[in-house]
Amino acid sequence: MLPEMKAAYAPLFEPLTLRCGLTLPNRIVLAPMTTWSSHPDGTVHDDELLYLARRGVGLGMALTAACSVIPHGMAFPGQWSCHADAMLPSLARVADTLHAAGSPAILQLHHGGRMCPSSLIGQAPWCASAIPAIRPGADVPREMPESVIRETLAAFADATGRAMTAGYDGVEIHGANTYLPQQFFSPHSNRRNDVWGGGLEERMRFPLALVDAVIQAGRRARPFAIGYRLSPEELEEPGITIDDTLALVDTLCARPLDWLHISVRDYRKGSLRDASDLRRPTKRIVDRVSGRMPVIGVGKILTPEDALLPLGDGCNLAALGRILLTEPEWIMKVRSGTEATIRAVLPAHDGNRLLTLPSPLYDRLRSVKGWVPISE
Repeated sequence: MLPEMKAAYAPLFEPLTLRCGLTLPNRIVLAPMTTWSSHPDGTVHDDELLYLARRGVGLGMALTAACSVIPHGMAFPGQWSCHADAMLPSLARVADTLHAAGSPAILQLHHGGRMCPSSLIGQAPWCASAIPAIRPGADVPREMPESVIRETLAAFADATGRAMTAGYDGVEIHGANTYLPQQFFSPHSNRRNDVWGGGLEERMRFPLALVDAVIQAGRRARPFAIGYRLSPEELEEPGITIDDTLALVDTLCARPLDWLHISVRDYRKGSLRDASDLRRPTKRIVDRVSGRMPVIGVGKILTPEDALLPLGDGCNLAALGRILLTEPEWIMKVRSGTEATIRAVLPAHDGNRLLTLPSPLYDRLRSVKGWVPISE
């Protein structure tokens, strides 16, 4: 007798209709993961398409790797781009690949800000203020003048239009993980004295202007989803606190967004800033949202039981990241009742071929200690 999916996992496979009208077939999301594998001109590599084709089968939604909206926003070698109309064929190849696999395709829009290496972009990076990141060898960024702020807002809007033209079902603004929107929101990286900086309300202005620009660009007849990814806290002093984020969440909930995506390393962990506070930040955000829009939970979700935890907390979707690198057939194994065979370990050799991983990504996974478990 063939195994069957456990009844307890049924909530993972319920459909969800977003505010824009797009219906997701289930609650499992491919988290956005950098591949370091695109061509030098920012177009997608064939190996990335094969990687996505295998992982996109049967998902509720697939979020692409961070896509650079403007040349001075590129943060990684091998990052792909949506900065010009010349990128449209490349963008369409990814959307078509994900649709062929059966998953709604969401383009993640990105600007790295002060996290863009000067050696990569050929100039000092831009930031809200001329404050370097706290990391060895960090570049000292330049404070964005009004003209560059406006140029950047327009770049996100233009990239949204390209996503629509290329056939995507929506976009996600990457406002998390220390990148540019977070840099404007952070009291560490934003020390401005103009309308774009100062108190909490002023530091919200750039992220909100970005959301408004993307929403305006995404207004078309067909359903087109728009989400926002954020990190709830920062370790820096001064840095973003959960109370800051809850205030930002209130303003985001007043916009016609389709989801908030809460970026944390481990969904189960408590506060990043206060070790004594064991409350899960994503759960606190879900409670603040109070049903005003869907929330995506993410962070070391490996098993179907792990995926049920955020749903039990009130999240509407669960995003899988590293586990889909080591187990491309995760969703099919859960559906078929063979979840015990989910591979959670990266092969030490020949994993790029076995798991359809672009070689630069596979090499990176093996070189960064502790990122994913690696077989002996």
